[in-house]
Amino acid sequence: MITVTGATGNIGRPLTQALAEAGHEVTAVSRHPAPVPPGARHVVADLAGPASLKPALAGAKALFLLLSGDLHATGAAPADIVREAADAGVRRLVLLSTLGVVTRPFGTTRIAMRALEDTVRASGLEWTILRPGGFASNALWWAESIRTRGTVAAPFGDTGVPVVDPVDIAEVAAACLLDDRHTGQTYELTGPEVITPRGQAAALATALSSPVAFHELTREEAKAAMSRAMPPELADDTLDILGAPLPAEQRVSPHIRHVLGRAPHSFATWATRNAAAFR
Repeated sequence: MITVTGATGNIGRPLTQALAEAGHEVTAVSRHPAPVPPGARHVVADLAGPASLKPALAGAKALFLLLSGDLHATGAAPADIVREAADAGVRRLVLLSTLGVVTRPFGTTRIAMRALEDTVRASGLEWTILRPGGFASNALWWAESIRTRGTVAAPFGDTGVPVVDPVDIAEVAAACLLDDRHTGQTYELTGPEVITPRGQAAALATALSSPVAFHELTREEAKAAMSRAMPPELADDTLDILGAPLPAEQRVSPHIRHVLGRAPHSFATWATRNAAAFR
């Protein structure tokens, strides 16, 4: 049995679906009750309290660990999740980390994630670590403004990074959960090309067969908007990356092609698949 945390999100949902459709027994974990793909068992657990995972880990041989905000919750001890998994008899763990642990290793969130990576490596489990860069699905922040005003508003319109399709992350995760060849590997996951916010707006216009205007925000305007959904220091951190990406953050990684035997999906492919969210 394979346990998938974050199972109702942009990565966990397609991962759970792919594993279940392939005939694997899957336990889908999320903080709140939610529908899961046919064939999967759903368990409610809060990863900020690792002991709540015990029912989801019973009988599991592999675990996909996606922590997101749980890593930084008050009193969070993500290393305890790894220990709970080992104690439950889990043999293989695939951790969703972030490219930022190597490109910008001194931020608070990345220091915590790097410590978790170290815990996973020292756990005695078979492990694989996935380090994606920016997500194509972050464009969903623009869904309301596109629906209501036909506009994308973003800073740094002509500065880009190779954003990755969450479906590609899910497919790589599935391969790593199932195939011994990926044990002990760390994969950087990106899209196939650098694309700017202005380029994303153009791709969305093509996917929608409808004009989408681009309005460039100042850094201050973008921070004010982002701070409504995240701590201001995290907004600043994100804007540092978006405004002045390092060469390593703009590099296209070969790892998706290596694992899946195909090129990563482009942002245009993601936009076409998700066009309904913007209509």
